[in-house]
Amino acid sequence: MIRVEVAAKSFGSAQILRDVCFEVSTGETVAILGPSGVGKSTLLNLIAETDLDFDGQITTPRKKAIVFQEPTLMPWRSVAQNISLIHPDANVPNALSKVGLGDKGDLFPGQLSLGQQRRLALARAFADPPEMLIMDEPFVSLDADTLEEMLMLTEGLIAETKPTTIFVTHSQSEAQRLAARVLHLNGSPATISERS
Repeated sequence: MIRVEVAAKSFGSAQILRDVCFEVSTGETVAILGPSGVGKSTLLNLIAETDLDFDGQITTPRKKAIVFQEPTLMPWRSVAQNISLIHPDANVPNALSKVGLGDKGDLFPGQLSLGQQRRLALARAFADPPEMLIMDEPFVSLDADTLEEMLMLTEGLIAETKPTTIFVTHSQSEAQRLAARVLHLNGSPATISERS
């Protein structure tokens, strides 16, 4: 269970979020939609506990995985090491095989296409199955074929491990495909609404 109660989040004198309150049931996938710059990534940072400077309270599972817009890989480490350094007990060959990178373990991130780097970021997130998955526009800037491949991979990994999932996207179709529920972040300061 995730419980989000953000009374206010500001940067200096600019209030970004106000009265953002919602819950996500265990194993549920929720998408957050909203215009650029409204505060979606700010909200995810609060939920991920990478930003603790806000008024309110957020309750989340302990074991989290985060997939960012950029793959955030260590370019000086091999594909396999990008997983094993974070998850030393993980079955790295199995994690890579699940995302179609089983033969890429000895390569470096710079030798991979953007789509392959995104798959590596997914493999890292699921190498030690998380209780909670946070994704910040993980499919942005992908061509149609790669996007479909990534959506299928993500659907399969979520179905297999059933983490409680929150992800941000600009795409209504992505939200409807992956999420059981869609929340909308709008306004200034932004607040949340749920539409059927």
